[in-house]
Amino acid sequence: MRQTTSMKLDPTVKQEAQKIFNELGLSLGEAVNLFLNQVRLRKGIPFDIEIPNEETQQVFREILAGKNIEDFSIEELKRHG
Repeated sequence: MRQTTSMKLDPTVKQEAQKIFNELGLSLGEAVNLFLNQVRLRKGIPFDIEIPNEETQQVFREILAGKNIEDFSIEELKRHG
């Protein structure tokens, strides 16, 4: 038996996640149920949650400020990857 639940979600995050779920053949509800089942089976969050170290936090701040960012193309990534 299924139960309807109401959740407040960030609309951008929801839309981007739904695109990925669609590629995986999952609906949003199926993905949420998959996550909840993993929480139940592992008796906790099924992935690591960590506070980034100071260096990583600084990189995030610089990215948000538009510093130290270079434009590149997919072709460049393919050549250097």
